[in-house]
Amino acid sequence: MQVASMHFKARAHANMANAQLQRNLEKIKGKFVAHRRESLTELDDFEATREAGRAIRQRVLDDLDVWLTIFERNATARGATVLWAETPEEINAHVLDIARRHGVSKMIKSKSMVSEESELDRSIEAAGLKVVETDLGEYILQINDYEPPSHIIGPALHKSKEEVADLFAKRHATPRKAGIDELCLEARGVLREHYLTADMGISGGNFFVAETGSVVLVTNEGNATLTTTLPRVHVAISGIEKIVPTLEDVATLMRLLPRSATGQSISNYVDILTGTKGPGELNGAEHMYFIIVDAGRSGVLASELREALRCIRCGACMNHCPVYQNIGGHSYGWVYPGPIGSILTPAYLGLEKALDLPQAATLCNQCGVVCPVKIPLPDLLRKLREQQFARGLRPWHERAGFRLWSWLATHPRLYAFATRIGVRLLAAMGGRGRLLHNLPLAGGWTEGRDMPAPAGRTFRDLYAERKRSSTPKGK
Repeated sequence: MQVASMHFKARAHANMANAQLQRNLEKIKGKFVAHRRESLTELDDFEATREAGRAIRQRVLDDLDVWLTIFERNATARGATVLWAETPEEINAHVLDIARRHGVSKMIKSKSMVSEESELDRSIEAAGLKVVETDLGEYILQINDYEPPSHIIGPALHKSKEEVADLFAKRHATPRKAGIDELCLEARGVLREHYLTADMGISGGNFFVAETGSVVLVTNEGNATLTTTLPRVHVAISGIEKIVPTLEDVATLMRLLPRSATGQSISNYVDILTGTKGPGELNGAEHMYFIIVDAGRSGVLASELREALRCIRCGACMNHCPVYQNIGGHSYGWVYPGPIGSILTPAYLGLEKALDLPQAATLCNQCGVVCPVKIPLPDLLRKLREQQFARGLRPWHERAGFRLWSWLATHPRLYAFATRIGVRLLAAMGGRGRLLHNLPLAGGWTEGRDMPAPAGRTFRDLYAERKRSSTPKGK
């Protein structure tokens, strides 16, 4: 996927001005939030489950090389071939080599975010082979000239039903349908032929299970099941961080993933695929390959951002993010949008290619509160901001402003004086009706009052003094 993260500000402004997109975003705003909230009531102790999920994911990261070795050994013992890709280009090279080895001419594919990193579909087509996306959202984007996905869970959430109806009528050369059910049936009719005639199926992997050498796929459409069991070759692609030690650990994470993603108790389909088809078995691939991808992940693992690799790709952080809700996923300019994307994109590609993404958040911590594996997203965004500042990657006037603010913050009297001057200057410049009216006027700060001066004493001192003054004498 072409990197456009350097153009975040321009893309965000354009999306804010896109009336159709804003209407589409408004329709989905809050739906996942409400469903998630309702589904959590089914768990006796959600926070304990969340802590267990965090511990599982962290356990893997702490000894990732060990778990990868165990996975490779067990997957190989069950007839699969494990391949390693250090770069996105190596992903594509492996897939094309497998296709040549088995005489493949057509491939079907279920959703894989890692393959978006390598632009796998375009590489397959450039080699003269056919590939068809089978996830409904990904299929919509593919036939719309490979429009990039805008959400981890729902790639085409930014499109309206009417836009999809127009697209299907144009691409399928069929009468325009009006209803969602009719559109789904039309897509099913087109895709069914490809399921039955494809030579290879390509999938992602929600989890790679070390103890069994399995891949776990979590979907709601059933397309992944058909993609991985009907063709004679199955290729599963995922990052090195997607290893999970045991199936018991998968069971724990499955209490978190669908609830955090779509607000479901469990997804419609959960496939656990282990090895190749055995004697007498009717379904399954004759040849199974795992492509385990680094593509910058080992560098993140060795950095202060390593906790980001706990991500299980639920999308809860973007569903709750006020920035994402208003600008949409395409503003972020690469595969991963929202708060987690604002960390992963600069971490994988380099800060120089994503200068504005660490600032693409209010740090309200909505994302951190809802993350099912307790990734401290605002803290990681702050670390990236600190790196930018230390490396001189922010504009000089911004760096100078922060240095001045930092110095003033250590001198309460000067800070209070500067605040009063600043508020009056903004008012004199006409900001009273435009800017000050929109400020969060909390804590007694109103348009008629200056921000109170910082206390010269700590909160603990003030609390002790208040307590002494409120305690009756002789007590």
